[in-house]
Formats: sequence, C-alpha cells, structure tokens
Amino acid sequence: MRSSGALHCGAVRTRPGRAAKGTGTCWRMRGQLLPPPPLRPGLPVGARCGELPPAEARPGPDSGWEVEVPQETTEMTNREEAEIQISELDLLSSMFPYEEEFIVTDQVALAELKHYVENESAEMPSSKVQFILNVKPEVSNASMVEFSMACALPFKYPTVLPEITVRSSLLSRAQQIHLNSDLKTYLTENCSGEPCMLSAREWVKDHAAAYIDKELLSSSVMTSNTTQSEDTTFTRLWIYSHHIYNKQKRKNIIDWAKELSLSGFCMPGKPGVVCVEGLQSSCEEFWSRVRKLTWKRILIRHREDVSLEGGGHAEIQKQRKFSTLEEKCFDAHGARGNHMDLGQLYRFLEEKGCADIFQMYFGVEGH
Repeated sequence: MRSSGALHCGAVRTRPGRAAKGTGTCWRMRGQLLPPPPLRPGLPVGARCGELPPAEARPGPDSGWEVEVPQETTEMTNREEAEIQISELDLLSSMFPYEEEFIVTDQVALAELKHYVENESAEMPSSKVQFILNVKPEVSNASMVEFSMACALPFKYPTVLPEITVRSSLLSRAQQIHLNSDLKTYLTENCSGEPCMLSAREWVKDHAAAYIDKELLSSSVMTSNTTQSEDTTFTRLWIYSHHIYNKQKRKNIIDWAKELSLSGFCMPGKPGVVCVEGLQSSCEEFWSRVRKLTWKRILIRHREDVSLEGGGHAEIQKQRKFSTLEEKCFDAHGARGNHMDLGQLYRFLEEKGCADIFQMYFGVEGH
C-alpha cells in the first residue's frame, strides 16, 4: 500500500525534493510496496518523524528492506510557474487597462503560454512573454518625463527574476546602466522567488527620476532650439512584405523598435505589414536594418513626415498613433494558419485613425 504524503517515522529520504502529487516515501520489499517495518531497539525517545534513526535502529542491509523515494517532477513546477505568470499578466491588464500604461508586445508567446497552462499534454512555450510598462514618476514636471520598462518573463519566473530594462529619452547610457543595476539589486534582495512586477514598477516610479541630471530634466521641459534638424521631423513608415513567418525576424522587429524608441505594430503572416513611427533618424535606422534581412519582397508602401515645432518629447508623443510596437494577429486562418482576417485589420486601422492606409496596401476599400 502506498503511504500518504507525510513521512513515516524512520523513513529516510535520500535526497531533498518535491514529491510528485499524491505520493510519499514508501518502503519496498522484494518489489512490493509495504508500510515501513518496525525499527530495531535503540530509536531515541521523542525522535521526530522523518529524522534519520541511529545506525543500530535502521533495518539492516540483509533484511530485504529498502526505501523507495518518489522521483522529483519538474513538469508540475513548470506548469505552476506558467500559471503564476498568467495570473500576474491578468492582474497587470486589469490595473493598467490602457495601451499607454501596459501592453503585451508578443501576443504569440502569450497564446503559447495560455495553451501550455490549459493543456496538460502541451509542450513548453517556444518564446518568453514580453510586454511594456510605462511609468510616470511622481515628481514635478512629471508630465514631461516617462520611463518605459521593457519586460520579459523567463520560463522559470518567478523562481528566477524577470528581465527588465528601464529606458527614458532623458537618461544617458551610464545613468540607464546604473538605474537598471540598482533595480536588479532591489529585486534580488526583496523579491527573489516571488511575483514582483508590481514591486518593480513601484520602485521605478519612486526612484527612477533621481537618476536623471537635474539640468537635463529642467532643459527637457523647455523647448529645445539645439535639436538637430533631422530630429525635428516625425516619421511614420508603412512597410509591406510578401510574408513574415520567421520568429527571429519578428523578434528583431520588436527588439529594434524598442531600442530606437519607435511605436507601431507588426502583423505577421501573408502578407506581412509593419508600421513604425518616431523620429525620422530612428525610422531610417530601423528600415536600414530590416531591409538587410533576407526577404522574398519588402518595400515601403507609404511614408508620412511631419515637421515638429522644437522637436521636444511632448511634441513627439502628440504625433504618435500607437503607444508602443506590438505584434498583432487577427484570427489567423488558412491551411498553414498564416492568413489574417483583413476585416479585423481594417477595423484596427480605423480605430487608430489610419483607415486610408488599407487601400494603399490592398487596392480596395476596407469595410
């Protein structure tokens, strides 16, 4: 008979670990599972359950008894961690319902994670869930300062820490490294092994502004006349590709947009649609990188350029139609699941005030 999950007095675990669900430590004799045998005389009075008894009190090597130790299972641990990730993402979504505050940038990874949680036979997800948390610190002139937390949840989170990179246009490279190092130290010391995205966001909200030079913060509030002329133009590129399937290319598109502070969206499948918007120099750098990848066909279908008065951060944000760059999937269908619902794409563009772009891409009016 297999015992309950509790250890019998005198039962010996040969290694620490988590027992598989519904199992415990059992004794085996000639291939049969039995209750533990009586101990030999000599077990100390008051010995605690699970403690190793004295050698003279243990069943001898010739007694035919041995300990069966349940094998540790990592599958349950992985699934529990995935469930915690889903719960925390749902919490963030409910607390920060607007795209300007929180947005998942890799919807495919999120769908894979949910599928893994809901289906016991599902394989581990192939990519980590990535998302953006935007934070405005509680300081004077806060409306002019915003910090972006680019986050990724490793498969073992929350057992391991999340990957977080905090960025701001007002941070120098050295300041950004210093801030992110201090954030990691804080999480290591206070949140190890626990869900910590809200704690990380609160830390950034309370402390991030202190890493910006006061002179730079002050000058950012005023209209800058020293901005280079190429950075006084806001650009939006509408890129068309014959198809976008490759996961590494899709990851590059998202990562490069984050690096260059560009917003927009990427619709994978056939055809592929990419929109990026931001400073002209950043958009051109993005296009330079993307076009060097191997494509069957890729081109800029349409380009929008808007001159900015002063080129300040507030002016740039005012021109944006998207809060960040995310991957958008619209009810994929077809034999390979690679065709998107273009009706949903049209409605998405219409919501963003870009409905006229649909005809430029597909030659027909949307509906």
